[in-house]
Amino acid sequence: MLSTYIKLLLMALFWGGTFIAGRVLAQSVGPYSGAFLRFAVASACLAAIMLKLERHPARPAGWHLALLLLMGMTGIFAYNVLFLKGLKLIEAGRAAIIIANNPIGIALMAAIFFGERLNILKAAGILVSVCGAVIVITRGEAAALFTGGFGRGELYILGCVASWVAYSLLGKLVMARLSPLAAVTFSSAAGTLCLFPAALMDGLLDAGSYPLAAWGSIVYLGFFGTVLGFVWYYEGIQRIGPVRAGLFINFVPVFAVLLSVLLLGEPLTLSLIAGAALVCTGVCLTTLGAYRS
Repeated sequence: MLSTYIKLLLMALFWGGTFIAGRVLAQSVGPYSGAFLRFAVASACLAAIMLKLERHPARPAGWHLALLLLMGMTGIFAYNVLFLKGLKLIEAGRAAIIIANNPIGIALMAAIFFGERLNILKAAGILVSVCGAVIVITRGEAAALFTGGFGRGELYILGCVASWVAYSLLGKLVMARLSPLAAVTFSSAAGTLCLFPAALMDGLLDAGSYPLAAWGSIVYLGFFGTVLGFVWYYEGIQRIGPVRAGLFINFVPVFAVLLSVLLLGEPLTLSLIAGAALVCTGVCLTTLGAYRS
């Protein structure tokens, strides 16, 4: 049991580190090329793991193929291109706090599209988390929302949240037939194929000239940030349940902010600390609310 908790904590650390690796990668590699190479690595590893763990994985057919393609276009293509575009423009720590609102968006959209109950805890969590995101996006100046005081970087990262919410809701439909590992593996492969033509136009053929730091970031994002993080997260869900495993996601923005300060020298501002605290509290309330629904 202890090993499960250690793996979940490392998962949060690895996911927090993706913001630092993404920030480094975005400075020297185009977003389409970076996203393609990340998921070329991830898809190969996920396929090997799936074939080892699931000797006869269910084969997607019919409308599930269309859903997997949409998952690839939202959670792989759109999310990761916007992720790298955003991280080229804004600090890794700020991006991490904004993206930490993913569970909030999922809970809200699941209530709208799937009729899932939105109880007091969920509603309170959504409100608290959104307030935290506003503080981070506007650097503590809420009036900036109405005066255009935030830029393209923040909009790209908000687009990441929208993409991940869509990916997650589509996954809910696909996993009625496929296992989580199979759904992620097939959608990752679909997204990688869709990224390939755009990556060719984005300088992929010049990959041999990428700096060593960029290649290190690609390997980290593909293997540690995607494959290990995913496998350990679902292993945790299987062993200790979705609620307790899901609470470890609250450590992701904390690790991201700490790593951005330590490794990138980004400032630790009061608005960032306050926003992080509110977002983590909101996600925790929403997770507990989902358990009590």
